[in-house]
Amino acid sequence: MNGTGNLGFEDSIKIYEVKKIQEYRKWCQEIPFIQFPLDWQIQIIPPAGGAIVRFKIKRNLSPNEVSVYLDCYDRLRLFGQPYWEICPYQGETYRCEMNNDEELLNAIEVALGNKRYFLTKT
Repeated sequence: MNGTGNLGFEDSIKIYEVKKIQEYRKWCQEIPFIQFPLDWQIQIIPPAGGAIVRFKIKRNLSPNEVSVYLDCYDRLRLFGQPYWEICPYQGETYRCEMNNDEELLNAIEVALGNKRYFLTKT
């Protein structure tokens, strides 16, 4: 890339190859919708290490933040199926199945300090 945002032909080919390897269109259909608590701030960041999705979360007015990424191809060979990874989590790393959004949200809450707010209808 030349610094102005214009891609050269070789860069365009590389991006196309990554898009094909990562199967982004396929995962757009399979990644679940997640209802995040109102007091979370979410920063979408570029994926690393072959992840499909990556973001950081912190709670309003708190310095604590966690990194969350989705490994759909088990590239780290640790889980055996598509999974979310949260880091840091109690000094370690936490993993759960991609389709288990309740477990994901609860683990993020623990990592952030365990003060989850639930929406209620009035």
